[in-house]
Amino acid sequence: MTALPKKNLSMPYDIVIVIILVSLMLSACGLKTVPRPLEGRADDADAIIPLDIKLENSEPKTLILIDIQNDFCPGGALAVPEGDAVVPAANRLMPVYSHVIATQDWHPAGHHSFASGHGKKPGDIVMLGNIRQILWPDHCVQGTHGAEFHPALHRQYFTHIVQKGINPEVDSYSAFFDNARLKSTGLADYLHRKGITHLDIMGLATDYCVKYSALDALDLGFQVRILLNGCRGINLQPGDTDRALSEITSAGGLIVNE
Repeated sequence: MTALPKKNLSMPYDIVIVIILVSLMLSACGLKTVPRPLEGRADDADAIIPLDIKLENSEPKTLILIDIQNDFCPGGALAVPEGDAVVPAANRLMPVYSHVIATQDWHPAGHHSFASGHGKKPGDIVMLGNIRQILWPDHCVQGTHGAEFHPALHRQYFTHIVQKGINPEVDSYSAFFDNARLKSTGLADYLHRKGITHLDIMGLATDYCVKYSALDALDLGFQVRILLNGCRGINLQPGDTDRALSEITSAGGLIVNE
């Protein structure tokens, strides 16, 4: 019997060169290659955004993770429904970005936004100076377990952490300013120093800290996308999350969803 000729199974040289060139181009754009593909069902929380969305242009984008902390997850003092569902989504997406910024609610004990200091119940409204303040349960108190990032969050990808809500007299929903806009967190200056203009935002909660972070970012001139499947809302009032997303799009932000 005549032996069949052996097939050459090695990859052609020109294809190897193309792969190398593509990798170098991605690196030059500030983007990292993903160790495994974003795959899964449309309702799979850790497969929320196809990779090609991140390669729309050569501008490197930054991922901002809003308040993915124990107190905002199930069992926490101010738990957002399904708050921990954003963790696998964040873990899958972080390796795609060259900059990953995490915000951390970081209140001193006795913060004026806590209902316990006013003899009132969470959800009541008071005036702090000229700011209308919703009162919350004591949460994310500095140095407590509740203030720590969710333990399953892959913190090794963080390149910067922004702590907010430190002033005991004024709350800080936004990653950029306190609610009175009297003091900056320094995030805008950090982004400008890095030459960053495009932001992808996800986290907790859609109708508060995500919303105000996005609106401030847009007001400061950044291009903003909300990664919707990586967010969860509180919805103190029915429809709060939908209204928050509408405000963001009206201000020029984009909502990204599969």
